[in-house]
This record gives sequence, C-alpha cells and structure tokens, in this order.
Amino acid sequence: MKTFKLKKLMGLLTVFTVVFLGIVSCSDDDSSASTSAPEINSIALAADENLEPLEVGYANNLYAIQGVGFSTLQKVYFNDTDTYFNPTLVTENTIFVTIDKDTPYADASNELKIVTKYGTAVYPFIVAPPAPELRSFQPVNAADGEVVTLLGNYFLDPVVTVGGVEAEIVSTSLTEVAIKLPAGSQHKYIEVETISGSDTWGTAVGTAIYDDAFYDPWTIEEWNNHEYVTDPAKAYQGVTFIKKEISGWDNIQGNWAWDDQLSQYTGIRFSVRSDDPGKLVLIFNGANWGDANFAFTTTSDWKEYRYTWEELGGMPEALQNISFQEFTGATHNYYFDNIGFTVD
Repeated sequence: MKTFKLKKLMGLLTVFTVVFLGIVSCSDDDSSASTSAPEINSIALAADENLEPLEVGYANNLYAIQGVGFSTLQKVYFNDTDTYFNPTLVTENTIFVTIDKDTPYADASNELKIVTKYGTAVYPFIVAPPAPELRSFQPVNAADGEVVTLLGNYFLDPVVTVGGVEAEIVSTSLTEVAIKLPAGSQHKYIEVETISGSDTWGTAVGTAIYDDAFYDPWTIEEWNNHEYVTDPAKAYQGVTFIKKEISGWDNIQGNWAWDDQLSQYTGIRFSVRSDDPGKLVLIFNGANWGDANFAFTTTSDWKEYRYTWEELGGMPEALQNISFQEFTGATHNYYFDNIGFTVD
C-alpha cells in the first residue's frame, strides 16, 4: 500500500475543508447536536467514494471515521497514539483524520479511540506497518541452500521469495530476516512481502565482486591508501564500504586479474558517493584514462551506476581491472560499494 500523492491528497482536503466549514458553521447554532457518548460505526479510506469499511489502515493516509456524537471531539488515538485532527474536518457524524506516521504497529492495542466532551468510543482497528524496505543482503555470493541475511526495515511477518520461489525463513525481526536460499537462486532477485506491500533489492544473488569484502581474485592493493569503513547506517550494501581521499586527476586502482566467465552477465555495476560534488572516470580493463565519455558525477548520496558490455566497447575477452580516476582536478573523499555484475 502506497501513500496518496500530495496533489490528490491536497485536492481532497480542499474539498473537505470547504464542505465542512459550511457544515460546521451551520451546526454552531444546531441545538440538536448529540450530548450522548460517541459511537463509531466504521472507518474508511477517505479517497474511497463508497467509504467501504476497513479493518486495517496505513500511516500517512487520510481516513473517514463515521458514527454519531463527534461534534465535541477532543482527542483521537490510534494504538494509544495521540493523533492530530483538523477541527474543520469534524462534524456530528464524520471525522477526517490522517494516521500519524509514527503510530506503533507491533505489540499495539489495535484500537481506534475517540474522546468527546460527553464520553469515549473505542473501535477495533489495525494500523499496519509501512511497506517493507529491503536495503541489502549478505553475503551476495552465497550458494543455494546457504543462509543470507536481509537488512532493512518493517519486516513484519514477511514472506521472502528469490526469483519467485519462496525461501525458508530461519529467523526474523523488524530490521533483519535470515533466509535459506532455495534451489535455483543464482542470478535471481530477492523480494520481501508483508501485509503492507513488497520490496525488491536490485542486486542479484551471486553477482558480487565486492559487497562487504572482495571475492577472489579481486581486491584493491594496499598502496592505494584506501580504508574500509564499517557503518551499517552509511553503507549502500551490507555494512562495510571503501573510502579514499583522491587528489585531483589521481585514482584508486583495482588489482589486475582475469575472469573470462562472463557470458551469464550483461555488464558491471558499482555504487559511489562523495562528501561534496565530485566527478570520476570509470577505468575498465586499463582503458578510458582521461576520457570524459566515461565520466560521471558524484554527490553525498549513494548512486548506482551500470554499464553494459556494449557501452564498454563490446563483450570483453575477460574482466581484468576496474579502477576510478578523479576528474575534477581537486581533492575529494570518495566512497565505493556494491561492485559487481549485472544480469538484466
């Protein structure tokens, strides 16, 4: 379930505000407003023209609570979380309210509660977590039958598939899921699905040159004066990434090796960022030094770059070397992660 686009939501709010202002202004003098305790009959998605009753809702979405006795509304709670409401969107029979994004969803009361001047009403209602966020998995180059750990968030009662085949879950928490890779997982993508939606990580199983470590025969020689930084919150893939301060026109060089088993791949990928705006040139198999055609910009946000064999001059005889040349002429801190092959 995705949150509504802002334009649509603002349009709905504008309509509701105009209509409700009229209703509320008329009801100010309406002595027939209920003085009894409120009653909740249903809750529906506000964008649903039919206002079909729901049992489950999602944070950051606007809902319509229907019932009686709402005109003296004082408080709205979802799972005991005090939730802001706009008084102009409240009438005797309807409350329009957005579920707060920080509303708890695990080990919660699963209740909607409203408090008015004349009493309290409680209604069973589940606030589901946001859609799962799959950020990476480790190790990328695991064999079928081996256990890999998925990193991310909102993994509540997840179902995990690899290439469409359901995987056995070994352990799970809200931020990590350990699975056993099913047969046929190589070069397939991992998807996590919950009650709230699904997410797929863009790195396929068995395609890494570097994730949290280099896979033989690849490495970066120590004379590059680079370092490995372990920080799960800042890594693109896994928990460890590469950092090097590169002076203008200098480079970070991968070692030279030979891998001619490339027919199952379509190209290479890597992720890069820098502390401030920078530019690098991809050096592939020793070619492209100083070539602006292979230059790309970097920012403080991770960005994944992909190059097909065709873009690199055609299917190579072998992968021999991947390096990067600084191309601004100034010194920058550059960070590298998730170097590997593409399969699509």
